[in-house]
Formats: sequence, structure tokens, C-alpha cells
Amino acid sequence: VSVFSVKVTLALLDAANDKDPEVQEQVRKSMLTLGKQQPDRVLAMCQDYLLKHPKLVVSHRVVILRTIELIVGCRVEAIGSPRIKNIISLASDEMTRSKEVIPDWQQAASNILVAVGNRHINDIMEEILGKFQPGVLPHIYVVQTLASLSDSNVYGMVPFLNAILGTMLPMLSMAKQDSMKWVFASALCHFSDSILDYLANLDKAPDPTVRKDTFSSEIYAAYEILFNNWLQSRESKVRLTVAEAVGSMCHLMASDKLEDQIPKLIPTILSLYKKNTEHYVISKVSLCCNVDESYTSLYVCDIEEFNISSGSQVCAPVDYSYPHTVKNHNEVLRCFTNSFPDRLVVFVLQKLENSNERSRMGSLAVLRHLINSATSTMENKKLLILASIRQPMADHSNKRVIQVISAMAHHGYLELEGGELLVQGKLNMYFNLRMYLCLQQGQRPIDPEEVTNESLRTMCDSTLHLLTTTVGRLADVLWPKLLYYLTLPQYSNATTPLCKNLMVLGSKKKANQDPSFNIDFTQEVNLPSPQTLMIRLLVNTAFPFNSREHGPPSLSLLQVLSVNIHPNTGVVWEEEIPPLLSILEGMERSSFLQVQHICILLSKTLSTINDDKWVCQLTAEATKYLSTYNNAVEEKSFLYRCIGVTLQQCFNKDLVKKQLQEILLTARHNDPVEREGVAMGVGLCAHSHLEGTLAKLDEFGKSDAFKKSPSIFNLLKERNDVEVEKVKSTLILCYGQVALNAPPEKILNRIDQDILGCISKHFNTKDLTMKLSLIQSVGLVARAISECVKKQGYIFSRKQELITVMLDFIKAEPADSLRTPVRHLVMSTYTLAALQELLQSVLAKDPTPDGLQTVFKVRFYLMTLTINMVSFHNLGALLGRLSPRCSDPNLTIRTTAIDSIYSLLYIQLRYEGFSLDYKDEGVDGLLLLKDRLENPDHSVLYKTCSDLTKVMSKRLPQQQLTTLVFMLFEGLVDSQTNCCRASSVILNTLLKNRGAGLQEMVKVAVGQTVLILASQHLQTVINTLVNQPLPYDSWTSEMWMALGADPIVANQIIEMVMEKLAIMAPYVDKKESIIRGGTIKVATNHPLAMTCGLKELLLNGQSQEPAISLFPQLFSCLTVRLGARFNLGCMCVTIWFGIIFFCSRVAADALRILLARAQADEVLKRLDEDNAWDAMREPNTHITGVTLLARAMAKHAGPRLPAIVECLCPSLNNIYESQRITVTAFFSELLNHHVVTELMLIDVLMNNMMERISDLCCTVRMLAVRGLGNIAVGSPEKVHHPHAHTHSTHTGAAGSITAFSVLLPSCKLITLEAMSGLSKVLLYLDKKNVHLLVVYIFMKIKPFLESENDEIRCASIYLMGNLSKFGSGEPVFKDQIHNVLVSLLLHLVDPNPQVVKACKYAMRVCAPVVGSEQITGMFQNHLHDDKSLHYGEFINDLTKYLIQDFPGMLNFYHISVIQFFKSNWPEVRAGAAMFIGMTATPQYCKPHVFKHYCTITV
Repeated sequence: VSVFSVKVTLALLDAANDKDPEVQEQVRKSMLTLGKQQPDRVLAMCQDYLLKHPKLVVSHRVVILRTIELIVGCRVEAIGSPRIKNIISLASDEMTRSKEVIPDWQQAASNILVAVGNRHINDIMEEILGKFQPGVLPHIYVVQTLASLSDSNVYGMVPFLNAILGTMLPMLSMAKQDSMKWVFASALCHFSDSILDYLANLDKAPDPTVRKDTFSSEIYAAYEILFNNWLQSRESKVRLTVAEAVGSMCHLMASDKLEDQIPKLIPTILSLYKKNTEHYVISKVSLCCNVDESYTSLYVCDIEEFNISSGSQVCAPVDYSYPHTVKNHNEVLRCFTNSFPDRLVVFVLQKLENSNERSRMGSLAVLRHLINSATSTMENKKLLILASIRQPMADHSNKRVIQVISAMAHHGYLELEGGELLVQGKLNMYFNLRMYLCLQQGQRPIDPEEVTNESLRTMCDSTLHLLTTTVGRLADVLWPKLLYYLTLPQYSNATTPLCKNLMVLGSKKKANQDPSFNIDFTQEVNLPSPQTLMIRLLVNTAFPFNSREHGPPSLSLLQVLSVNIHPNTGVVWEEEIPPLLSILEGMERSSFLQVQHICILLSKTLSTINDDKWVCQLTAEATKYLSTYNNAVEEKSFLYRCIGVTLQQCFNKDLVKKQLQEILLTARHNDPVEREGVAMGVGLCAHSHLEGTLAKLDEFGKSDAFKKSPSIFNLLKERNDVEVEKVKSTLILCYGQVALNAPPEKILNRIDQDILGCISKHFNTKDLTMKLSLIQSVGLVARAISECVKKQGYIFSRKQELITVMLDFIKAEPADSLRTPVRHLVMSTYTLAALQELLQSVLAKDPTPDGLQTVFKVRFYLMTLTINMVSFHNLGALLGRLSPRCSDPNLTIRTTAIDSIYSLLYIQLRYEGFSLDYKDEGVDGLLLLKDRLENPDHSVLYKTCSDLTKVMSKRLPQQQLTTLVFMLFEGLVDSQTNCCRASSVILNTLLKNRGAGLQEMVKVAVGQTVLILASQHLQTVINTLVNQPLPYDSWTSEMWMALGADPIVANQIIEMVMEKLAIMAPYVDKKESIIRGGTIKVATNHPLAMTCGLKELLLNGQSQEPAISLFPQLFSCLTVRLGARFNLGCMCVTIWFGIIFFCSRVAADALRILLARAQADEVLKRLDEDNAWDAMREPNTHITGVTLLARAMAKHAGPRLPAIVECLCPSLNNIYESQRITVTAFFSELLNHHVVTELMLIDVLMNNMMERISDLCCTVRMLAVRGLGNIAVGSPEKVHHPHAHTHSTHTGAAGSITAFSVLLPSCKLITLEAMSGLSKVLLYLDKKNVHLLVVYIFMKIKPFLESENDEIRCASIYLMGNLSKFGSGEPVFKDQIHNVLVSLLLHLVDPNPQVVKACKYAMRVCAPVVGSEQITGMFQNHLHDDKSLHYGEFINDLTKYLIQDFPGMLNFYHISVIQFFKSNWPEVRAGAAMFIGMTATPQYCKPHVFKHYCTITV
């Protein structure tokens, strides 16, 4: 273990300088763990490591030093003394080794000394003081370490400080650099703070005899140097540190010395505010300079200056994102807690009158601080402050004033004379501020001591409660003054604290029988009326969790106010309100109070009051109060109901009509909740005033509210129509509510004529709002009738008409979705009995299994079933829908589902020939399972479903099994989680019991399951399938194919696969063998698997829709994928049992299927005829295959090319050259067809070809040149267009020439393509566009005339011939023709027939340029492609003309022909000899030249 620990520690030390900070941190943690277990050993190893590696980089040393610090800090008590001394020596040496300041390194070493010094201070001081010698400036970190030690070990360091200060004082005058001044000042600050800490805790100090005067003289001497010399430093950091040190040193100076310095010290310190942006340190120093009135040297002007400077600081805004500004603010406030209260209070109160808002805010903050912190000194100034605070109270939204008054309330200010007026003002401020805070919710606090607006709101509530409960003399001010704010909507958020405080005040006055408890509302004109108070509190109670849970306080206050509301309410409220309070207090936020309880309370209250005048006034005021709830529609809707209840108790019929008229006219009919509320209110009124209500509704229906106000240009027609429809909707709902709430003995006679007669006028509407209102109103009428017929007979003559209307509404809705709530509302409109009657009547008309499935009324079908030849063919479908519902969360649904299954199985028994009274033991066993369904436990429900399935599987016919399984598959995605799981349980049980009969459909079932799973967890399913071994077995292929059955899922899969294929590597490099050592490219598995899966998916016919929609992207992806395979070193993957699985064939097969799915039949036909698929699959013919593919697409699928080209373009920049080759070949062939010009693709394709000319791959360059040459064939008009040379042709020619002159020498294929392409382009160029390039091209062609490659020789000769038309009349071109004339003549006997043919062509077209009519005639007469040539005779005749017409060129011809004696072709060598023999005669050659020719010939 020990050896292992050593190795681990060394390894960690080596890894301590890892580049990753997280690794460094983990190394430190691991070292610390080891160090805690064996501190001596680990520390020794760290020390040895540092000593053995003196040149270790600083960052590495820092990590190790910090590790040492951590270990020492944790286990210093367990480290032996020798090791401690070694560590001290090491740290000291590390800290002072470099004279330059390297903070990370030296600070890490210093921290070790500080950590050790917490326990071994004497050893530390012995080492440190050895490097702190008199007369020599110490290392900066020696001083820094002493300062840190004085902080961390006060009791250990203070005894040394007197000696340290004595040594340090002479050094201060030696310090010239700012860094030394800063560290000395910082150390003096720390020393002073440590001494003060020591003196403040002498009872715990080891030497209690230490006194302040022990250090006073040294501190004063240091003070003089710092104050007089260093405080004016130009360096801001030095100034602030010196100022901080001066502030701490003031506390240790002798009193007389300090008094002498105060007049100079305070102005100097205050002046620093202007010189520094960092004010916290200065404010802290100002606090240290805070002295009392005993210092006679402190003049009034100094105090004023101090107050002004501090005042400006406290008025400065506080930025909470910078903690220093908060600290500065707090320090400035502490500065004001001095011993000059008289002057300070006057100063602050004067600032309250300042017009500057910031100044007032700062003064209020200071005043609040003084009230809270200087209680004793402010006692005799309470009246002055009380009088002065009234003016700032005029600003009702000033939160600072609220804070000040709250502080005053806590300290007894408001109990003094004049406090009542302040309280009244505070109430106004309180409620205005609460409203302001509601508007400011969520905004950042701006006041210094404020955390959130919520905290200030809480403080306001607490202050109000404090005034209510503790300041007795204010009770008469608060009661009933607070009632004024209770009904104002802008203060609704303050309802809860308001009600609580009023409840306390009222209960106390009521208990004390205080006469002021009884409120005279006629005298208190500003207070709301009793009726308004009652309405407000009742509405609050109906919505108990609104406005900070104002329900219980509102109801409690209502009970307290009982006699003030009305003398008769006391008894009834004592009985009714406490139970309601119990309900409210026990409610959870998720539950809600039945508003019916509040309506009953209101009704009983009005009956008890029995005062029609009072009730009428309540109705009128409630109606007026409606507008206050315009922003709270739920509360407003409830208030309508309250008005309806109130109108029931009102006997003034004229007033009732007036109030109904006002309600109908002022309601906001466009709000559905308000429409509902209005209808309920009108309906409740009809309970006592049926005749008047119907009359008012009839009158309202004929009023101007239903007249569409015309516009001159009908600009407002649509808006008016909408508004009128909304008003009609309200009226329709009113009639329904009237029917529901009217007295049963009166309403039946009025339904047909007065209610349905008015409603039926609107049955033909197309407006959705009116349609919903009609459905709802008809439902209310039906409910009213169903209640009435229980007590009296009634024939509902219009029932069939209403049912027909409702069914028409359903039929008008889309059958495939619930886009509107119409269908649901219609179904819920019928009562259960009415619905059963309707469904039974429908089923009676069609008593077949299809009819049963339509209406699903199982029990009735069983009782009325008549057996015929029809089989129960949809039993499986019905069971599949019902059985998962046996685990539904709703108990009623569960029991109903199992009852239905019970009936369905008996129906099946009837179809099998059993009588109606036959009893099946298994089916009857289902009734016993009903009891288990009452248990909501999931495991019990699933077990019940399993037992249910066993019964179903026995009675289900074999032919129904498949249908049941597929219906259960649909249940796997049920909206109810329980039902999903139940479907799975039922499927498992069914497969166990009837699995043998499902062999034919297993694959289909599995595929369906996979499809359903994929619709929910697509990524997981695809990942699983992709990881299956290749080649896919039949099961895997079936699953992939099944995924194509759902177009949506297939679309998602195709997009996912294309995305993955675009980023995955198509192959990897692997070693070919151990012996050879080379690498080959091997296809990667996942892309190959995805391509295989894509092929299988496309085989599903249902995938046609996504295949067509994504055709361009998918075609491009597969084309690129095809190219990614063709040049792999390993063209196949050997899988199971020696099966050879060719990678390249997969993409080709998938592409072929895709074309079939996209209905590209002509393309497929052409590709099959050309055997293109085989060509694409083979590496040697891949380019040819792709060319054939592009050709077929261009001829038969032109409109699809733009999108395909767009998708393929990014692949041209692919890192895999095989993919670039495929795409370039495809584009190159497209340029060979005119369709790309018609589709405006020519420019895109040419630009891409030009970019590929510089490709690193030779094949890509060759194909790019081929494409540029194809322009002449595919788009000749772009070449001979008058401006073609500026774009297309110039591009093609320039590209070919560039490739020819720069790239061709490296690749024969490029040479050939460049010359062939250039030949094509030159056919369409004008002389003026090319004549400058002719010689250049000619010179480049000449070396290729003797190429060993037949095709290159042929192409170069053809190109030379095509250039001839641009050189006629040019002397330079004539010379070039003579330069190659010998070569052309000799190649007339070339062994390759195509070369001979090319030579004949070139010589014919170049003949006019030669400059001899005889030669021109010979060339044009004898050199025909279809005629044979007698070469000897031709040369014999030709040489005569050459000698005759060009005697000066003979020597040049002779020199040219000599090189052909070494030709690779004997025919050419023979021709050269013949040429020499016929031209090198003595009469045409000089003797020595003739002799030379003879020698060569021999």
C-alpha cells in the first residue's frame, strides 16, 4: 500500500500542471485526500519534488504549493515539528527566490506560511524576521505575509508587532516605489486592526496587560509619513490603501495627537471623494474619523463640510450589481450616527425641503437610519421631526417616506401630539404605494435597503397592523377611515391586510361597546354605503384566493360589520357565516368555493332584512358597481348573479325593469364569461318576476341594440355584424336561464311560445358564438322541462325539432377533428336519459353490427337482436376499444366498460346460436371482476385486465383476432397513460393464450408495434435497427419496411437518415495486413446500415408521399452515397456464412426504388436499357453509370433538376474525393443537355465546373473540363450568341485552355478532355474572340501530336484542324502549320485508323492556310475520309510542290523529319525515310547536308 501510495502521489505531482483547469482541481483534491491520511509523507514528497525540479515552470510550482497549503490547513496539528520547519523553510525560499513580483507563485508560498502560522507562530516569526532586517527593504511578500498573519492569528502576532513596527518605521522613508508603499500601508492597516481586535477582547488575550499607548508612538510616527507624504500619491491604489490605513491608525493615536490632526484629516479625507471612483474605502475612513463634540479643534465649518460630503454620498444611486456601492451607502449612513445630533438633524431636515429629488431621497434615508439607530439621542427631537415630515408626505408614491413613517411608528413618534394627522396622511400614502407596487411587480428594487417590492409591501402591512394594535389613540382615526379604501378597485391588492386591521379595530370596539363602533354613514360622506360594502365583501368571499387570499378576512369583516350593514343581519350572519369560514379555511388553492353558498347567504340575508327600500338601493348600487370589475370578468359574472338574487327580493317592478334594462344595455357582450353572468342574473330575476323579465327580454330583442348601424361605404359592416351576433347570443342565453330558474308551475306554459319561439328564430345561424349559445340554451330548456315533468304532465311538441337542429349542428362539423366545441356541447346538452332514448331510436332503425358500432348502445342491441346471416364481424374492433378503458382513472368508465364487454360477448354467443337466456360461466365471471375495478391501485387494475383478456380470448373467433390486436396497437398511444399500459397487458395476455393462431400476422404485428413505438420514440427505434447485423435478416427488413407505412414517421426517418449520412464518415482507413503494412478503405457500418434501412423503407408503397416530397434531397443523398462507395479499397463486407454483401449495390438499389416511388418510369426505362445500374455499381464503370443517370434525368425528369442541383452543390466541397467525382460527373453530363439552359441552371453548373478545375483529384479535374466542353453541345446558342463570349463561351474556352496549359501535363485524361472540349467549343466561336489565343493553343498542342496515346494524338490533330479557321490570313499561323506539316504527313500512315482520319481532316481544313494552290488542291482532292490513299504517290507529288513553292523551307522540313527516325511506329519511320529520299536530292541540298542525311538514313 505504501509503495502504491508513493507511485500515486508522484503521478499526481507530474499531472499537476495539466492544461485543463478541471484536471488541476481534481489533482489537488486527490492530493488533499492522500495528505489527510499521510500528511508527513505527502508533504515530504511535495517538498522533494520541488527541490529536485528547481526549473519547474511557475504554474506547476503554484499547483504544488497550493496543495501543500491545503494539507497544512487541514492537518497542521498532525504534522511533526521537523516537517513543519522544513515546510516553513521551503515556503520562505519559494516566496523570496525571485526579486521580481510573481503574484501567483509568491502568494501561494505566503499562504503556506500563514497556514502554518496559525499554530506555529514562533517558528514562522523566527524565519520571517530573519528576512525583515533593519536598514534593508524586505521582499514585498515578506511584508504581505506579516500583514496576513496579523489577520489570521491576532493573539499570536500582536506581541511581535511592537518590535516589527520599530523595525518598519525607518524602512518607510526608504520606500520609493508605489508597490512598496502600498504593501507597507496595507500592513499598517492590518496591524492596526489586529491591535484593535486584541484590545477589544483582552479577556481572551494571552497578555491582558497590553494597552493602546504601547503602540501609540510608533503608530503616530508611521501616520505622519503616510498622511503627509504618501496620501497624495498619484497612484489611486496607493491613495486608497494609505487612506484606509490612516483610518485604522487613528484609533491607536493618543487623544491629543488625534485632536491636533482632526482639522487637517477630515478635509483631506473628504477631498479624496473627488479624486477616486472607489468611495467605499473613503467612507470607511470617514467613519473612523468620526469624533464627538469633546474635540474643541473641530469647527462648525468642518462639521458642515463633513455633512455635505457625506450627504452627497448617501444621495448617490446604489447599483446592486456592484456590492461596493451598497457597502459605501451603508458606511455613509454609519458616518451620520455621530455625536452632533443637533446640527445633523437640522442639516437633514433642511435637505427635506430641497427641490432636488435625489437630495430628498438621501435625507429620508439618513433620517430613517437616525430614528432606528440613534434612539436615545433623538428622543428630544421627535416633535421637530414629526412636524418636518409632513411636507414629503405629499408625494404619495414615495416609498422612502413610508419607510420613515414606519420607523417612526415603531419608535413611538406617532403617539405624540400631531401624530393623528400623520396617520391620516400615511393611510393615503399606504394605499397609493400598494397600488404602485402592484404595477411595479417584478421590477428591480431601487432603494438601498430594499430587497424587493414585496418586502416593502410587507413592511407597509406590518406598520398598519402596528398602528392598529399598539397605538390606542389612533383607533378613532383608523375606524372607520379604513373603510374608505375597501371598495376602491385600485386598492384591491390591499384588501387582505385592510380587512384584518378593520376586523381587529371593529372587534375591539364591539367588545368594549364603544359608541364609535356604530358608523353613521350619513355623516361619514366619504365612506362607501353599507350596500356597497356588503357587495364588495361578498364578491371577495366568492373568490377567496384572489388578491392575496382575501376571502376569509372579507367574510370575517362582514360578520363584524353586521349591525353597521343593517340592524337585522346580526342573527342570520352569526348562524351562516361561521360554517362558511370553516369551509374557506380548510380549502386548498386547487379547490374552489361553490358560489351557490354565497348566493344562498345573500338570499337569506335579504329575506331577514325585509326592507324593500334598502334592497332596492342595494340593487341600484350593485348595478353601478359592475364597472369596477371590468378587469375581473369572473368576479363581474358573479356580481350579475348577486344582482339577480337581489332582484328576486325586490318588489318594485319598475325598478326591476329599469335594472334589467341597464344590465342588458351596459354589458360587454363580446366577453363569453360576462354573457354567461348576465344570463344567470336575468334568469334568477325571473324566479320572482317571470312576466316582467320575459317582457323586458322581448322589448330588448326589438330595441336598437339589434339594428346594424349602417355605414356610408359599409366599412363597418363586418364589425357591426359581429357585435349584433354577440348581443343576440346574450339574449338567447337569457331565455335559457329564464326557463331553468322560473317557477316550475309557470314556465311550462311559456316555453313553446315565449322562449323557444324567440330562440328558434336563430336556428339557421352560421355564427359560432350564436350556435354555441343556442345549444346551451336548448340544454337549459331541456333541463327545466325534465324537472317540471316529474311533478306534472307535459307533452314536449317541439322535441323532435330540437333534436333535428342539434344533429344538424353536429353534421355541419368536420368529421375528422374537433375544431370547434360544437359537437361536444351538443352531446353534453342532452340529459343521459334523452341521449339513451335518441341512441336507441337510431339503433332500432339499423339493428346490425355496423349500426351497433355507430351508436355503441350495447345492452339495447342485445335485447333487440334478431339473428340473421350477418356475422358479428366487428366484435374485435369493439372489444379493442373497450378493454383498455377497464383501467381508466374514472371508476364509472371502468365499470361501464366491463359491462359493455359482458354484453358484447353475449351478443357473440347469440350469433353462435345460443338462446338469449343461455348462461356462459366464463362470461358471467366478468361480473365478479367489477368489484376489483373499484380499487384504483394500478397493479390491481392491470391484473384485472389480464383476467378479462383470458375470458375474451376464449370467446373471440379466430377471424376477429387480427382486428383486436390492431385495435390494441392503437391503444398503446392512448391519451390516458393507464389505458396505454392496459393495452400492453392485454396484448401480452392475448399473445400468450392465442399466439399460435397469429403466426400469419406476426410479422405484420411486429411491424405495427415497431411503427407505433417509432411514432413515440423514433430515435431509440432507429438506433436499435441500425445496430442490427448486416446484411439484414428478413425480420429486420420487415421492421424497416413497416416504418414506411406511416407517411409522417417515414418522412421523419428519411430526414433523420439524410442528416446522419451527411455527417458520418463513409469509410475508415485500416491496415491491409500485418505483412504488407499498407492501408485500405473499409466501409463504416452505420452509414451502410442506414442506407440498407432506407432501401427497405422505400419498398413500402405507403412511403410514396414522403419519397415524392423529399425527392430532391433523397435523390441527392443516395447519389452521393453511391459515390462514397465506388473507390473503396474494400468493395465488400463479408458477413454470415460467407455471404458477400456489396456496399455499392445498396445505394444503387435504394436509388432505383426511389425513382420508382417518384413515378419516374421513363428514367428507369432508359437506365435499364443502358445497363446503367450495373455500371454504377462497378468501380471501373462508375463514372459512366453516373453519366447515364444524369443523361436520363436530363431527358425525362428535367423539372426536378433545379432542386437536385441545389442539394448536390455542397457535396462538391466534400473532403471525400469519391463523392466529388460522382457529383462532378453528374453535373458534367447535365451540361451536355439543353434542358439546363431552359431551367436557368447553366451558370450555376459552369461556375461549379470552374471551381473544380483546381481540385486536388485528377479525375475531378478531368470531369470538370469535360463539363465545360459539353456546353458547346448542350447549349450551343450560349456559344454563338452575340454576347456569349462575355459569359458562357468565354468561360468554357478559358476553362479548357487553363486546364490544357496548366493541369494537363499531369494527367492524360485531362489532356484528352481538354482538347476534346476545346474542339467542341471552337466550333461556335468567332475569329475575333479567339485569334489572339490561336498561336498559344497551337504551341501547347504540338507536343501531343507524337503522344503514345492514340486518343490524345487524335484529339490534338482534330483540335489543330479546328483552329485553322481562326488563323486564315495570319502569317504567324501559317508558320505554325508548316512547323507541324511534316508530322501530319507522316501520321497519314499512322497504325491507328482514327489518327489517320484526323490527319486527313486537319490537312483538308488547314490547306487554304498553307499558301500554295497546288498543295491545297491535293489536300482537298485526295485526303477524304472514305477514300484510300496511295501514300507513296501522294508524297512524291506533294514533295514536288513543296520544292517548287517553298524552297526556303526545305532545310526546316529536313531537320523536322530527322526526329521521326526514332518514332515508336515503323510506319512513321518508313514515311520519314521516304520523305527524305524524295526531297534531299543534290540539286536541293548542299553537299555536306546531303551527306549527313544519307548517313542518318543508313
